[in-house]
Amino acid sequence: MSDAASRKPGTTTVAAESDRDETALNVRLAGGPGPVDPADVVAADAAAREFVARHEQATHRPQGEEIGRALVVVVDDEAAHGEDQRLLGPLVSELLAEAGFHVDAAVVVSGDEVEIRNALNTAVIGGVDLVVSVGGVGVGARDVTPEATEPLLDRRLRGIEEAVRSSGLAAGATDGGLSRGLAGISGQTLVVNLANSRAAVRDGMATAAPLAKYVIESISEF
Repeated sequence: MSDAASRKPGTTTVAAESDRDETALNVRLAGGPGPVDPADVVAADAAAREFVARHEQATHRPQGEEIGRALVVVVDDEAAHGEDQRLLGPLVSELLAEAGFHVDAAVVVSGDEVEIRNALNTAVIGGVDLVVSVGGVGVGARDVTPEATEPLLDRRLRGIEEAVRSSGLAAGATDGGLSRGLAGISGQTLVVNLANSRAAVRDGMATAAPLAKYVIESISEF
């Protein structure tokens, strides 16, 4: 009698299933509870590579390609009354343009909570991708930008807030390091508060701009 004829019914099926189980058993997650299908591992690896490649492309955009629209709000009592022409608005606008944003405008408001909130809210309603406010984040009586900003935010982004403060301290921009400024998402708009010295603005923009690109891209994916 041949070997094939001598096998009991179902033996071939059991052997095939055993071989397949052994293959799956060879691929396990570290500390995982059971076998992982090799096909799932390949698919997960491919998805991770695609994610990394997509965000690397976003980071290295062609020169001149715009990331989104931005608006600048300068909070300054003297500037709001025309008494000081040394505005930081042009500096922020220049830094935003260098980072790849189209700047719709730079508006100036006094250190009044209602005025600041209205300016920020107008920008959000206008659909800009990023609003950068400058000033009003210290400990003075007229420093109320955080109080004006917080009610508008749907989600706080404390990582950006802490990154700006840490970078400011490391760069020697004391007002940037001690800033009470907030960062967060309002609707489809990212809002970031910066201190109003030139050092704090330059350092804050250098820190916040790359993070803003990532956040804006993430928002646009939904």
